[in-house]
Formats: sequence, C-alpha cells, structure tokens
Amino acid sequence: MTDQDLNELEENLFSVRKSIDLTMENARFFRSEGNLISLKLMKEDGEVENFERIVPVRAFPLSDPDEFISIREPESKEKGKGAEIGFIRRLSDFDDATVALLNEELDRRYFIPEIKKIYSLKEKFGYCYFEAETSAGKVSFVMSNLMSNIRILEDESVLMTDIDGNCFTIPDPRKIDKASYKKIEIYL
Repeated sequence: MTDQDLNELEENLFSVRKSIDLTMENARFFRSEGNLISLKLMKEDGEVENFERIVPVRAFPLSDPDEFISIREPESKEKGKGAEIGFIRRLSDFDDATVALLNEELDRRYFIPEIKKIYSLKEKFGYCYFEAETSAGKVSFVMSNLMSNIRILEDESVLMTDIDGNCFTIPDPRKIDKASYKKIEIYL
C-alpha cells in the first residue's frame, strides 16, 4: 500500500458523519418543492447544512414507534447505504406540524395491515398461500417457513412476514373469528 493509499484511507475513515441529537433548536423539517421531506440542520459551529431529502427510520417500530427515530440520507449508488444524520429521541419533542410530516413518511414506510379474517390457507411445496381480509382490503400473499416468519410479540400480538418482506399483524389472535384462528393456531 502506498502513502497516497494510506492518506486516502485515513481521510475516508475520519470523514464518516457523526450522528447527532436532533431537536427543535437544531433541526427544521419541511416539505420541498419536489414533495420530499427536507432538513435544515444547524451545527454546533453555527454552520447550516441542508438535506434535500431525508429518510426517517424507526429503531423500535413495534414497541416504541414514536421514540428513537433515525434520520438518514437516502441510499444511492455513489454513497451506498444512507448515513445517519442524527436521531430524534422523542417525536413529541417537536411541534405538531413536524410530527405530522414525519409520521406521514413513517406510516408509509411501516405500513403493516391488520389481518381481520383468513379466508384460506393452503400449503404447497413448502409455501403457504394466504387469502385474507385486512385493514387495507382483501389480499393474497405467500409465506415460506412459517415457524420463522410468524412471530409472537411481547404483547401477544402476531407479526407475519411474507416472501416479499411485507408485514401483517394480528393484534390479538383470540379475537379473530374461530375459523381464521383454527387456520393459524398450529403455527402460534
């Protein structure tokens, strides 16, 4: 490795963004002309950094959806996975307009329909084919390895993940109709 390679490596190592606490005092979120969520960040040294687009990500989407929100740069071919700009400790620390703006994006990202009724469940060649009524309407989805993709959470709700990564929930399996419960009880 040459001295130039070492210098470039050292520059890259120390140019990694340091994640900071985002508060009402240093972060202003707004919708851009292109309908993206943008951020104007006031750094400790007084410098203002603008981000045309940010991506909010929940650290605990099910147990604490309104706490520990990571604010990231979007993924790109040039930069790869989006670096974390900072995080919001509690959404409630921000004004109602900011909370509504961020929740709109978070709700889109974490869209998890609730299963109301299971019409059919068929197993074939190691896959399970579901037809169900959800809070988002009637859906068909496929799951593999149900023992790994159906999880019972601490509050006893059920989280199901299909082969495309889509998630569905059953908040209380005992409250769905008996026919639906019988279809999935072996997996619970």
